[in-house]
Amino acid sequence: MKKGRIILAAAASLLLIALFFMWKGYSGLRLNTGDESKVLLIPTGSTYQDVIDSINTVTRIENQKVFDWIADRKGYPQHVKAGRYMIDPGVNYSGLIDMLRAGRQKPVNVTFNNIRTLAQLAGRLGGRIEGDSSSLMAFFNDERNYASDGFNRATIISVFLPNTYQIFWNTDAKGFYSRMLKEYHNFWNQDRIARAKAKGLTPLDVSILASIVDDEVAKGDEKPRIAGVYLNRLKRGMLLQSCPTIKFALNDFTITRVLRKHLVVESPYNTYKYKGLPPGPVGCPSIQGIEAVLNAENNDYLYFAAKADFSGYHNFSRTLSEHNRYAAQYQAELNRRKIFD
Repeated sequence: MKKGRIILAAAASLLLIALFFMWKGYSGLRLNTGDESKVLLIPTGSTYQDVIDSINTVTRIENQKVFDWIADRKGYPQHVKAGRYMIDPGVNYSGLIDMLRAGRQKPVNVTFNNIRTLAQLAGRLGGRIEGDSSSLMAFFNDERNYASDGFNRATIISVFLPNTYQIFWNTDAKGFYSRMLKEYHNFWNQDRIARAKAKGLTPLDVSILASIVDDEVAKGDEKPRIAGVYLNRLKRGMLLQSCPTIKFALNDFTITRVLRKHLVVESPYNTYKYKGLPPGPVGCPSIQGIEAVLNAENNDYLYFAAKADFSGYHNFSRTLSEHNRYAAQYQAELNRRKIFD
């Protein structure tokens, strides 16, 4: 009896040792990825078989039975997580499954700037994250998605501050907005809010004016002065008479020369007709533009006109007569260069 138990114990020990070495052998099997890492995309809602198909698209699982056996032992088929993963050269089956089961994905760098409209933003993001351009636009177009945050269709673009962000690939439209809203609130700290208030502006006012300044000025060092001019006009109850708002009202950003025919457009964005700021930004306001408004130059200029040397800088004036002289010089140069629209 005792001898039998000893034999059974020895057999069990041998079996465990055999299983251990079998496990070591199986888990040591590696993917043939070559010398470069491979990007593996697992869309939301993927099944285990979808994952296998995706892996075999970018590399090759040579021993599918072993891979399935390890995945089953680790419970991965029931815990598939969407995302963008990097399959490093020489990774073994066990290591890959551990990474996928834990959801250790690699974020993508998403950069956007010089954005004029929500449609352009959606187009820029499409292909960078799982949420495509159509789902992003559907989200932007439904004000119920962000009304409780204090935004509407005209102002929501102010949330998206141009920069480079690290975002997980499997981010949908709502997730992207939530991330950008968090960045927006982090940016608008107490210091910036206080500086805006000191100028009689809200953060949204600053964003609207910054978007105009961004489009009006090619030279960054001139932005605070331009912002100062616009603030002077607002304080005096004058029309802003901003060309970028006309282009936005017409939805035509190819216009190089704003003419009288353009100024008759009926739109709340027509600052040649309506006083004050337009209903919303005329593009994603840049951080530089926002800082230019918050640090606007304290001057007494009321007008500015592009210099006729096409340097990108402006002549500034305190009187309309002086401004008209500078404007005439610039118009003459446009005519000489045959720039008529």
